[in-house]
Amino acid sequence: MSEREPIQSSMQISRITGQGGEACLLLTGSCTLSALGRRMGDLSDELASYASDPNLHWDLTKIDQMDDAGAVLLWRSWGASRPEHLSIRPDQERLFSRLGKAPPIPSLPAKEPLWIVARIGAGAILLWEHLTSIVILAGQLLLDMKYLIANPARIPWREISANLFRTGAQALGITALVGFLIGVVLSYLSSKQLQMFGADIFIINILGMSIIRELGPMLAAILVAGRSGSSMTAQLGVMRVNEELDALTVMGIPHSLRLVLPKVIGLGIAMPLVVMWTSAIALMGGMVVAELQLGLSYQFFLNKLPDAVPLANLWLGLSKGVVCGMVIALVACHFGLRIKSDTESLGIGTTNSVVTAITVVIIIDAIFAVIFSDVGIR
Repeated sequence: MSEREPIQSSMQISRITGQGGEACLLLTGSCTLSALGRRMGDLSDELASYASDPNLHWDLTKIDQMDDAGAVLLWRSWGASRPEHLSIRPDQERLFSRLGKAPPIPSLPAKEPLWIVARIGAGAILLWEHLTSIVILAGQLLLDMKYLIANPARIPWREISANLFRTGAQALGITALVGFLIGVVLSYLSSKQLQMFGADIFIINILGMSIIRELGPMLAAILVAGRSGSSMTAQLGVMRVNEELDALTVMGIPHSLRLVLPKVIGLGIAMPLVVMWTSAIALMGGMVVAELQLGLSYQFFLNKLPDAVPLANLWLGLSKGVVCGMVIALVACHFGLRIKSDTESLGIGTTNSVVTAITVVIIIDAIFAVIFSDVGIR
């Protein structure tokens, strides 16, 4: 059986009178982190009060054990300098010598009087930098499209097809699930209110207009921005970290033509299809609840839907899908190309890309709502 380690006794402070009649502070016990424990704060205040007396003699020779934490406690109580009268052992001397050579803790810089103005100005400059970079990238894409129109054999069909599959076909599952649940919730809440006024049939107008004109495009755009937009940014960021983008530059292959343009075109084609799919599934969820809550049959719902929702609303929703898809891809590629060769920048860039893309999607929806406020509404 192994012997048990002795329990360390916490440091004790005793004020005594020395052999020459001088006041002396005798420290005994263990001055270690495990022994001091929760007494660190109280001991720090007590030692600091004793350190205010410059004529006090400090005797540390009776301390059983001392570690770095205990030495720092005493050092800070002394005001980062040794007292004039100090008795210590050689092993303790090494600890305090190392603390004396340590550089001082840098103080926090004082805030400028107009730090709020400076912060707002820096944010405005950063926003302007992002806007100009996105405009430059969009202009380069227009030049690349002009080049491809003149040289059809150079169109990257394989990249466009791959992006169309990743951003469109692979997103059908999550968009269908969210769309169906949104349709169920919207139909259930609306049916409860309409039953109070005997206006059950107007559930078709509410679901049709809200889903086809607004909710369908918005849900699809936000889901695609979080799913496909982050994937595009992360892909370009990993290529930056692995120096693949530098290799393409060395080989004379433009990033915009081979990497950015296929993503913008692919998502621009996929988004209206995803919007149509999401809106259709959301209407199916609404029809299920309408039949269960209000007794409206599926055939009646489908027959009345074209009369309740003009066709212009469908074209408006698909147009939002095209614009939002291309903007999401453009924003994602912009942040992906700005990522530096480190993993921290990759995470920050991906997060900023998703947040910016979702914000831009909401702004685009607001612009469409204002410009086309009289379109498709009877």
